[in-house]
Amino acid sequence: MRLRHPGGSTVHLAYCTNVHPAEDLPGIHRQLSGPAARVRALTGAARLGLGLWLSHGVTRALRSDPAELVRLRAALDRLGLEVVTLNGFPYQGFHQEVVKYRVYQPDWAHEDRLRYTLDLAEILTGLLPDDVTEGTISTLPLAWRTGWTRDKAAAVAANLDALARGLRELAGRTGKTVRVGFEPEPGCIVETTSQAAALLGGADPEYLGVCLDACHLAVGFEDPRDAVALGLPIVKFQASCAIEAPPGAQRALTAYDEPRFLHQTRCAAGAAGYVDDLGAALAGGLPAEQPWRSHFHMPLHAAPPPPLATTASHLGELLRLLMAAPLTRHIEVETYTWSVLPGRADVAEGIAAELNWTRRRLAALGLEEI
Repeated sequence: MRLRHPGGSTVHLAYCTNVHPAEDLPGIHRQLSGPAARVRALTGAARLGLGLWLSHGVTRALRSDPAELVRLRAALDRLGLEVVTLNGFPYQGFHQEVVKYRVYQPDWAHEDRLRYTLDLAEILTGLLPDDVTEGTISTLPLAWRTGWTRDKAAAVAANLDALARGLRELAGRTGKTVRVGFEPEPGCIVETTSQAAALLGGADPEYLGVCLDACHLAVGFEDPRDAVALGLPIVKFQASCAIEAPPGAQRALTAYDEPRFLHQTRCAAGAAGYVDDLGAALAGGLPAEQPWRSHFHMPLHAAPPPPLATTASHLGELLRLLMAAPLTRHIEVETYTWSVLPGRADVAEGIAAELNWTRRRLAALGLEEI
């Protein structure tokens, strides 16, 4: 979906397709003609934006056969879908039975991560609509925090320099700019927006910046005003909600302790009030007298059964602040957890409801759909 900001710029709203399992090109085409087309019909959108997730295997297939990229772009056009942003965080295997810490591999110390991201950028220039010259890619926040050494930091710095050079060369060759946003996440080297400013402040601001994920910021109990004033380009914003439990009611989170994804959990007690996964918190890793927030992406439009809640109000405040200028023009609804939510849900209906929730809030901020 496209919306016009009161200042005249175009803001793109999409949903992230990492919610749909697919690790090959036939699977991607089934996504487009199946759930994505259904979401478009349910929203009534003239053009539905997709934050496409392409695994490493899919990127290799598209790069090795240019005809496949042309076919993919044609399928998007035929179905009324468009892509201006890619999710480049998961490398592969995002819907395996157990993902957990694997999602951070390979990290930015590895050549494979650099090559994958540059391949995504090349692909994105071929998928951008004809009237769009700027695309974005979100990626992991450098690395998981353990095993960080001086040598690893040096390798990451070298790869970020190579990434910026590659993106600059791509822009010169194609006339299309692709920017990459590093996504602060609890437990990682870049965990907070202040760490992002410290560790990424020397990166090329023309091509590298941050992707702010509302769920991650909420789990970190970050003030939205501080988060948007970090001094780095906000390449992309992921509209997402964390789950929250009030003091003394944390056992209600048991239904969300599932084995596939990592659910970093924090309380408001400071640095000591953090564990890597919800199961560790429920086993006594966090004090019960503090509210907890867990990295479990929840539907934007619907609250869980009481006493649990989501951080939708935190998301709403971030949207308000980001759209004031606007500070970013790419918004991606990213609730990848539909398959592990307690109870049964129609994923396409849920995603459509999330997009409608978001477009209503953007309309309330003065944006008009075009």
